[in-house]
Amino acid sequence: MIAVPIDEAYFNWLCGHVGQIQVRETSKTYRRLLRLLYQKEFIWLIPRDDNRLADGRALRTEFVSQLRLDVDPEWMNLGCSFFEMLLALARHLSFLDDDTPSYWFWHLIQNLGLHVCNDRMEFDAQDVDDILDTVIWRHYGPNGDGGLFPLRFPDEDQRKCDLWYQMNAYLLENDR
Repeated sequence: MIAVPIDEAYFNWLCGHVGQIQVRETSKTYRRLLRLLYQKEFIWLIPRDDNRLADGRALRTEFVSQLRLDVDPEWMNLGCSFFEMLLALARHLSFLDDDTPSYWFWHLIQNLGLHVCNDRMEFDAQDVDDILDTVIWRHYGPNGDGGLFPLRFPDEDQRKCDLWYQMNAYLLENDR
């Protein structure tokens, strides 16, 4: 048996939560995109978004516990990836809306316009990075357009709201 580095095993575990393990048709796989999400660190700017970071990092604890692994504490304390934050957010959406985390993960990917970045398509990693930076640094529209939760009728500037507030406003506006 070949030992798989912990980081690769964890990445595969995350991919399994969004339905990207057994699919073989490259027009339906997104491993390159998911790898970019995994390599991008999520940084919080708005108060309470540190909770999104904590939720994402908590996935590591779940992974380690599930597989009964003994890992380096430094690995456990690494920054939170955009992939981790997004999956944790999708799990919260799933709990609030009764749809699956996988559904919500891909819904958010679509909101970002990244759904076209499948493994068959040629796309520029820098374009993906720019979109992720738009979310992280809050360079999207005041209505959330260009972010995770675009609204038609926002009550306030979404760039100044934490992601939890944005998520709930999005659910309410979309009758979910």
